[in-house]
Amino acid sequence: MEYGTLKVKDGVYIPDIGIDYPTDNPYKRLLNVEVEDSTKGRFQFDETYPYLDDSWRFKLNCIGGFIVKWLLVAIHNRCHFGLKIEGKDIIRKYKKELADKGAMCICNHVFVFDALGVNAAWQRYKQVRIPMFAKHFNGRAWWILWQAGGIPIPETREGIRKFNEAFDEFNRRKLWFIIFPETVRWNMYVPIRPFKRGAFSMAYKYDRPIIPNVYTFRERKGIYRLFGKKNSPCVTLHVGEPIFFDKTKNRKEELDRVCQEAHAAMVRMAGIETNPWPANGEQ
Repeated sequence: MEYGTLKVKDGVYIPDIGIDYPTDNPYKRLLNVEVEDSTKGRFQFDETYPYLDDSWRFKLNCIGGFIVKWLLVAIHNRCHFGLKIEGKDIIRKYKKELADKGAMCICNHVFVFDALGVNAAWQRYKQVRIPMFAKHFNGRAWWILWQAGGIPIPETREGIRKFNEAFDEFNRRKLWFIIFPETVRWNMYVPIRPFKRGAFSMAYKYDRPIIPNVYTFRERKGIYRLFGKKNSPCVTLHVGEPIFFDKTKNRKEELDRVCQEAHAAMVRMAGIETNPWPANGEQ
């Protein structure tokens, strides 16, 4: 395990799960998508995919999706990962204000159902939309991703147009969005990696505040030793103050400012003193 120049505050737990993390490419995909022969080609991620799905089938399946999300959060996240949430005072402070506007939650991408933890903290199982790597929807867990609010990021120009139209409608309906600006998942990784600008561009377009959230790790102790491997840590979700755009200022400067502030907030909440990565990976 290599963390470069990482320095953390006393008491910050650094798990070792046997992964050699890259130090040169923060967007390297470490996890392969398992696609069975029977699922190949289930979806094409172009203009034919139903990015905005108002079918009766989808609405009926949302009932099952609610149950699945509850089970994953209540059993998997809270029992297996010992999920705790810090910053509930911030949630209470802003939830009513943001209910009429919607928000963009961002988070570090560090375990399989991390988005559902953010969803549970802010929206309590209400519908959210989460842009996701398209190929996962042809994998084994596609139904869970679909019910969790996952929307595949298209692979064609025409698909991008339909994707954008769908998010215009999601915004009109005031659904919340969750995006991982680090783009790929590195399991139980402590530093905060550079952000891609897509999340901030979308939030600026819809005039939504960015809410930084960050997972940190705890040594598995006590009853939690019954639910996971010893070297697999428990997780704590830290909720940060929303960061609002100033639409009267230059768009590029505002995107850079909010990106820098969100990254710095997540570094701070993670208890990191020296982070080995810059805030923006697209400069």
